[in-house]
Amino acid sequence: MGGRRGFGSVTARAPGKINVLLRVGALQPDGYHDVASLYQAVSLCEEVTAEHAEGFSVRFGGPIDCSGLSVDDSNLAIRAARLLAAETGHPGGAALSVVKQVPIAGGMGGGSADAAAALVACDELWGTGLGRSGLLPLASRLGADVPFALAGGTAIGVGRGDQLSPALAKGEFHWVLAFSDAGLSTPEVYAALDRHRERHRSDLPPVRQRVEVDPAAIQAVRSGDRVALAEVLHNDLQPAALRLAPHLGEVLELGESHGALAGIVSGSGPTCAFLVPHALAAAELVSAFAREGISAVTATGPARGARITRAE
Repeated sequence: MGGRRGFGSVTARAPGKINVLLRVGALQPDGYHDVASLYQAVSLCEEVTAEHAEGFSVRFGGPIDCSGLSVDDSNLAIRAARLLAAETGHPGGAALSVVKQVPIAGGMGGGSADAAAALVACDELWGTGLGRSGLLPLASRLGADVPFALAGGTAIGVGRGDQLSPALAKGEFHWVLAFSDAGLSTPEVYAALDRHRERHRSDLPPVRQRVEVDPAAIQAVRSGDRVALAEVLHNDLQPAALRLAPHLGEVLELGESHGALAGIVSGSGPTCAFLVPHALAAAELVSAFAREGISAVTATGPARGARITRAE
């Protein structure tokens, strides 16, 4: 059976995230951008079950159409399990089963949540004993959003978004997440932003090399002030996402005209996140979207990071 306690399977859950605020710096020579983000983990989670196996495999289920996802070694969950095995010298593999609830290519870090949950589940299954602090350096090597999926809560991310510092949030924030049938490629959205900045260079203020999270946004989450947070929601990638998917503008208008305090494209999109004053307003907004044929769910934040939910 293996594992520290002889478990045959371990299930872990990790949260999707909303970029409450996202600033994007100038394009760097290495092809990346310096970013500054205020992340909030939300209750829409990915669930990964790991079982002992000779090799590494992954399969998907749940309410999301996963037919287009890769199940080979390029998959982020498999990469996470392989990295943990390589770093700890674990000789075996893992069969991973993922229940997806976070939209694919939706700007909410679903793949990163899969990787974080796979790290936590395999660490427990194999008895490798790294724990959250030991897994964090591995998470950083897998992608910018993986460390936050591991940590959860509310945090400021700088650099490529993976240099995290906690931003303690007071109270609970209610969100409505409106999904799109088609995903958006993160590299394509960044490229569209660069083209826009280059095209309008004479009309736009100079793009800073280094960017920071606005202090007003940090204060709003620390004080639990939903109205103040609604006033400072911002995403530098939103104009680029709207150019690539113009219908998102109509989604944002619909949400803000049906009770949302504010709406924003989450990350590179196309998921739109709406901050609402309370749970009743969230339910009413989901119903309004349903009447227009738009899929939407309620979520709350901040949510806990990757954690074990079952070990058998």
